[in-house]
Amino acid sequence: MRAPLAEGLKERVLGQLPEMFAIAELALGLFKQLLDTQLGEELEVFGSFPSLFMGLVGSDGRWEHYGGGLRIINAEGSVLVDGLSEDAYASVIAEAVEPWSYLKFPYYKPLGPEAGSYRVGPLARLNLCERIGTPGPTGSWPSCASGGRVVNGSLYYHLARLIEIVACLEGIEALLNDPGIGGRHVRARASVNCLEAVGVSEAPRGTLFHHYRVDANGLIEKVNLIIATGQNNRAMNRTVTQIARHYLDGAHLSEALLNRVEAGIRCYDPCLSCSTHAAGSMPLQVRLFGADGALMEERIRG
Repeated sequence: MRAPLAEGLKERVLGQLPEMFAIAELALGLFKQLLDTQLGEELEVFGSFPSLFMGLVGSDGRWEHYGGGLRIINAEGSVLVDGLSEDAYASVIAEAVEPWSYLKFPYYKPLGPEAGSYRVGPLARLNLCERIGTPGPTGSWPSCASGGRVVNGSLYYHLARLIEIVACLEGIEALLNDPGIGGRHVRARASVNCLEAVGVSEAPRGTLFHHYRVDANGLIEKVNLIIATGQNNRAMNRTVTQIARHYLDGAHLSEALLNRVEAGIRCYDPCLSCSTHAAGSMPLQVRLFGADGALMEERIRG
């Protein structure tokens, strides 16, 4: 916060909340209807596979974004790491590189790059937490009706986002009704108080690590950022592979296949320019190679 709430803004936002709740709950209901009536085959092949999940969880198991500790679970829900401080992230997370991608591939060290790949973001957060902590949307998550089963289908990322929107609106309402919301002290000024530090938070896309080392003047000497899109990199590639194996029709890249590939990638809401520091637009380029390595067809969008 760089400035306190302006006079009258609290009442204005509170006045808009009923409409925001109605819109979010309508969207949540429509997507749940899609899940029940139209999304059958897609749920099984649009990124549905077992993986690890990682994210922040509160000390009481609550849905968290800024506090708590890191938790890692496997596809069955068994806890592999719990309550890990951000300062110790490098003890369990490593980053692999591949010659065909600008993105790195973070993974859980004890299991290696393949078995140790994990997903982050809304799907992970709801799989990891034991309760959301707000009253409204909790029962909408499939695991609530299935005894805590981990949800592995990536199309459920969209359901998780909608549930989180309702939970965030409830959080906004609680904050606006907190007497301390009108406080005028909202900024702190600081100088160099340590030379190395790690920060971690749950961004909308998933867990975000910032690791900095500075000199006595505060000038950066070393920095490492582990972005949510990078952490979902292997999962995105697995999703494209799964879709291609199911829908690829012989030697032809159909428009329908490209739409499905794009839909699979969009489950993760990737920010590729953030992860690779690329400039300009990010076109979709799909190449189909034969078993002999020869290029059979190429389609480009954008």
